[in-house]
Amino acid sequence: MYRQSFNRGWTTGPAETSFASAVGGEDDQEVTLPHDSVRDLARSATVSEGAHTGYFPGGYFHYSKSFDVPEAFREKSVFLEFEGVYRDAVVYINEEFVAQRPNGYSRFHIKCDPYLRYGQPNSIRVEARAHLDSRWYSGAGIHRDTHLIVGDPVHIALDGVRVTTPQVDDELAVVVVAVTVVNEERFTRTMRVSTTVAAADGTTVAEGTAPVTLLPGTSASARLRLHVPRPALWDIDSPHLYVARTTLSDGEVGGDEAVDRTVDEEHTTFGIRTLQLDPARGLRINGRTVKLRGACIHHDTGLLGAAAISRAEERRIEILKAAGFNAVRSAHNPLSVAALDACDRLGMLVLDEAFDAWTKPKRPFDYSLAFPEWWERDVEAMVTKDFNHPSVIMYSIGNEIFEVGSPVGSTWGRRLAERVRELDDARFVTNAVNGLVAVPDELPSLVVGSTEGPTDINSLITALGEKINEFSASQLVSERTEESHAVLDVSGINYGDARYVPDAIAFPNRLILGTETFPGHIDELWRLVSENSHVLGDFTWTGWDYLGESGVGRTDYLDDGPKEDMLGGIHDVFPALTAGCADIDITGHRRPMSYYRETVFGLREQPYIAVHRPQFHGRAMFQTPWSWADAVSSWSWDVEAGSPVTIDVYSSADEVELLLDGAPLERVKVGGHKACVARFASAYRPGELTAVAYRAGVETGRCVLRSAGADLRVAVAADRSEIRADDRDLAYVSIELQDGEGNLASHRDRKVRVEVTGPSVLAGLGTGRTHTEERFDADFCTTFDGRAMAVVRPTGPGTIHVRVRAEGCPDATATVHAVEA
Repeated sequence: MYRQSFNRGWTTGPAETSFASAVGGEDDQEVTLPHDSVRDLARSATVSEGAHTGYFPGGYFHYSKSFDVPEAFREKSVFLEFEGVYRDAVVYINEEFVAQRPNGYSRFHIKCDPYLRYGQPNSIRVEARAHLDSRWYSGAGIHRDTHLIVGDPVHIALDGVRVTTPQVDDELAVVVVAVTVVNEERFTRTMRVSTTVAAADGTTVAEGTAPVTLLPGTSASARLRLHVPRPALWDIDSPHLYVARTTLSDGEVGGDEAVDRTVDEEHTTFGIRTLQLDPARGLRINGRTVKLRGACIHHDTGLLGAAAISRAEERRIEILKAAGFNAVRSAHNPLSVAALDACDRLGMLVLDEAFDAWTKPKRPFDYSLAFPEWWERDVEAMVTKDFNHPSVIMYSIGNEIFEVGSPVGSTWGRRLAERVRELDDARFVTNAVNGLVAVPDELPSLVVGSTEGPTDINSLITALGEKINEFSASQLVSERTEESHAVLDVSGINYGDARYVPDAIAFPNRLILGTETFPGHIDELWRLVSENSHVLGDFTWTGWDYLGESGVGRTDYLDDGPKEDMLGGIHDVFPALTAGCADIDITGHRRPMSYYRETVFGLREQPYIAVHRPQFHGRAMFQTPWSWADAVSSWSWDVEAGSPVTIDVYSSADEVELLLDGAPLERVKVGGHKACVARFASAYRPGELTAVAYRAGVETGRCVLRSAGADLRVAVAADRSEIRADDRDLAYVSIELQDGEGNLASHRDRKVRVEVTGPSVLAGLGTGRTHTEERFDADFCTTFDGRAMAVVRPTGPGTIHVRVRAEGCPDATATVHAVEA
């Protein structure tokens, strides 16, 4: 079927019901999708959503567009595809109700034919709502791609090509291509389905064909069993992909001979790989055991809010993969198509998650209100979206679901798991179970001290500390959750690593996955993963920072002793913006935790220097279980020479020696403070700080930090010099304060102003600062630790110039060329 982007030409603004206002649209603005209606609204300490959504408000919004429907479409089938509308979407065509979708992350299709006016302009209007329905920043609106799809009445069904590889070995792969064909005409048709499979270089490696007869108003499936010799297998290190080109044709009389006419065509990207699972060998991909080095990620794209523009999704996967992760968990909703495509290309495994709530709410107006009626359609939408993506290896049916601790609740889990298996029996099913949530009636007896004030789950986890781990491994939790775990292929466990070893004895057939864990515990967690074959891997909370749940990973410096009662809530106060608990900040900058994790994974040989901020040296601290050291890889500090400073060096070596301007300071054994950490108590003096790592007395690597000089300039660089001039691409332009030799001046933050000229718009500007009142839609921001990031979106082909100004610095410009796609 003919498929084209439907992202351009929309207007959006605050919505009103017709009863409340017959006139509207005065505040509408032109936008290109994907778009987030909430990101540019004013944040406030008094909004009802509070820290949950980063102090952004909710709202009621509409998106409108006029589009031409040619007379030729009268003989066609016309569909619209929405990959995600947050939330409670209602769609009207020519002001007639067409469809609704409560779930904000489910892809859905609309058959437009009954509502179209041919040979004239048509209108479409989409309404979306967000209000007290999310535990994190959700944004609102049409936040994922849209498409117009047009085809003949006899056509390949939407998502009608499904590829499986039931038999694979080194010499041959059996590739089964199941093609569903729809006949919307009023007479019987016999069609021919043909598929050719092409390798990455375009070479045809397999082909097949079969006729299929369809009665009027019916659909039928043709199943082609093809054989690919010497298949190139898809895995995390070599993500080989194939393309199945499927055509649908009929025979028309042309003179004395029948002539095949192609009436439809689909191109399907897929990979050939095998998945196996058992307690002795864990997860095997193509026969090789793979431990999951996982990152939980939320759906927002940082500076762009909830807008899932393809390049933003791709860039995130690129950075996560480069940082040592080999898997992502979509917390807590299905991943976008753009992200899945990137995972396929880059070799990133996916645990795709369906829901954060079933029948019991976590926020007053969340998806639990729609779950009993809509869960099956939303599961079908997720599995259908994922089916041909080799990166997807596992589905999660929920996250920290209250119902898993009761017998009746476990029947919901069984129903969900079995429906997933009916739709896709080639992948595995898990559920991210939190023992604390599974037995909510017992929580008061666990808490020592006052229970006044907020007692949300995150705050309780903070208050209980290591007690949550002990409780998760208790007999009570084991008994209450046994049935819910039994319906799964893999037992997902949140914050319960104390279960890993004893469960191997108590439940010898159980496979375990750390679906959510504290980032600072990765040294011990990875030891457990490595030493236990039935433990498949670890997913940290989180790999990429996100908007909302503000302050989950914060560090507070205290002047007057310990923090007040932790049951007062771990969320920070306005203007806290992000969770602050991730390896990578919202701009894509790797924080020190990322390099520590890479070292623990055994993927990094070079040492890494992380300097605790000397201006806070010696002050009492409050940190949550999701926090990491408040450290920066910098030797440029605005403190007096001789000021005390703590320096951590992350290394897998035996010893680390620290030098300043080439003179030895101290040599320390690694692991005395924490695994893979050498800690130094030193004094700050500007110069060149060097860490040298030794194993068995032999140098294995070194890391050098240099203090920035007095001169200051702005350095700008685009991630790519050439981008596509379409609605799917972006240019990310990094902004750094440096001295003349390129050393980062992390201690001299200042306001920078960005001007974009050429066929483009400044789509977002900001930093990784967790507390700020600056807006992402402004043309200025204040650098954080010497850095900022600008995101530029092309509006057409041509040359784009991004000029950055900062007080006391020469202007700097980055140039990007947008070319026709």
